[in-house]
Amino acid sequence: MPIYSFYIFDRHCECIYVKQWLERERNSLRPTTSSGASIINSPLSGAPDKRISAGTIADQSLRTAPGRLSVQDDAKLVFGVVFSLRNMVRKLSGPEDNFVSYRTGSYKLHYYETATNLKFVMLTDVKMSNLRVVLHQIYVNLYVEYVTKNPLSPVEHPGGEGVAVELFELGLDRFVQTIQEA
Repeated sequence: MPIYSFYIFDRHCECIYVKQWLERERNSLRPTTSSGASIINSPLSGAPDKRISAGTIADQSLRTAPGRLSVQDDAKLVFGVVFSLRNMVRKLSGPEDNFVSYRTGSYKLHYYETATNLKFVMLTDVKMSNLRVVLHQIYVNLYVEYVTKNPLSPVEHPGGEGVAVELFELGLDRFVQTIQEA
């Protein structure tokens, strides 16, 4: 089953990593903003296996096709959805329950938050089962090993400075390929 994209947000709500593998279906109905821009589709659609670092996101003024969001706006929208749903779940069910995922007609969003308030978000096909364990494995086996333990990687990501560790990216690609083949 396809995995569309992956986001990492730091504790300051900055997007520090974006990766897109597949484009989401164009024929599905999509909600749009008041200007007519799609709020589901990403500007990276049509560009498979494209990674945009968050440093690029913060500085970027991508010229997108009409009806497409910029990379920065797409990341902000994803974070806004996660933030709102997470707060709603906590208010309705109490602090012991966590927001894990939600599904629309065209994609499913999976969410994992670490103890240090890093937020891992993955958009997949609607038929994909819960990936909370997978997101935890990405955090423990890839992010901690290749980013946190890397002395050259910044501890904080001021201004949206992104994760730019080649071993993390290669490991993530291999890990996602194994998930998609399963």
